[in-house]
Amino acid sequence: MEIRKEILQEHNKKQIQGLENDFSRLAEKLTEKGVNIQGLLQRLQDFQVAIPSWALGAGGTRFGRFGFFGEPTSLEEKIDDIGILHALTKTAGAVSLHIPWDIPNDYAAIKEKAKGHGIIFDAVNSNTFQDQSNAQLSYRHGSFSSMDKEVRQMAVLHNNEVVDIGEKLGSKSLTVWLADGTNFPGQRDFQSSLLNTEDSLKKIYGHMPDDWKLFIEYKPYEPNFYSTVIQDWGTSFMLANACGDRAYTLVDLGHHLPNTNIEQIVATLMLKDKLGGFHFNDSKYGDDDLTVGSIKPYSLFLIFNELVNGMERSKQNPELAWMIDASHNIKDPLEDLLQSLEAIQESYAKAMLIDQESLLEAQSKGDVVQCQEILQDAFRTDVRPLLAKARVDLGGAINPLKTYRAMEVRNELIAERGKHTVATGL
Repeated sequence: MEIRKEILQEHNKKQIQGLENDFSRLAEKLTEKGVNIQGLLQRLQDFQVAIPSWALGAGGTRFGRFGFFGEPTSLEEKIDDIGILHALTKTAGAVSLHIPWDIPNDYAAIKEKAKGHGIIFDAVNSNTFQDQSNAQLSYRHGSFSSMDKEVRQMAVLHNNEVVDIGEKLGSKSLTVWLADGTNFPGQRDFQSSLLNTEDSLKKIYGHMPDDWKLFIEYKPYEPNFYSTVIQDWGTSFMLANACGDRAYTLVDLGHHLPNTNIEQIVATLMLKDKLGGFHFNDSKYGDDDLTVGSIKPYSLFLIFNELVNGMERSKQNPELAWMIDASHNIKDPLEDLLQSLEAIQESYAKAMLIDQESLLEAQSKGDVVQCQEILQDAFRTDVRPLLAKARVDLGGAINPLKTYRAMEVRNELIAERGKHTVATGL
């Protein structure tokens, strides 16, 4: 299915007068505060979030998975689904492939299909957290950290292959999430595990083209319950430094213990020019992979405050890679992604409204109350007309979710694909 421009414009016509009124009132208020409206709109339009190839189907838990009708059964169909998201939001202009779940059969054809939707290929993602059907060896006792040299070599060669695949598509970065760890005390030697992991990452880093980046994720627990090899941002940071200048830490919002101060981690990594990117989701307990902004919207806003501030102050930090990493357990995956994209843009816009000069002055005076007032004034601003204006000026939908439902997109996908399809990978 394809979102036809004329149909989208028809839906917009019904809402355009209301948008113009709302935007005019908001622009007047923000202009009085000294906000550059056109500059703000441009930054929102430039902000693109990658959609991972595994996120177009229904997610699951370790207890089960409930499928969703009309799921994409091929990489081509997944890119078509991202095309729907991008047509509606104008902010989903990239796809992040997971290998080996989504290896292209015809590279030229898949690149042409993505180009037709205005989509580029972002970071490629490797998989050493599960055994593949044709594997000679097993990751049961680890991959990069394994005590078995041949297993480590198998993991390195897989990542090298992922880099080669990404290079054919125009990707410029590799994301590594390592599931290695232990379930029981005494199961493994911690120092040996870390040294083996560092050695493996260095080999992968050496295989990458000179213009590529390596993103290293961290996670405190799960799938192992006693220890995780790369358990926190400090370990990731240390490994990135060991690899080289083009290796960075990647922050997944769900990969933290409850109540971790993620915004402080962001500030520290950007100060050290080592923040590579973000995986967006939300959580109540841990790595719940819920819809972005559905549980802790103020926390997301505070994180974006550090990101916006850091992008201005830490000029040596690379341009950040943004991706949604959520599990759509009971929602229509496309509706969930539309909600996430809106929440990300909303937090980004609100963070750009913070008067950083006034905040710095209040901080220097020790005026804690005023510091809070400045932050909450920006957070309480309804920026939705701003987001809608940025979208509609690019040809997107004023209200993407409302338009998605009015156009009965899911029913169209079911008609094309059938009810009981299953997305590859999950």
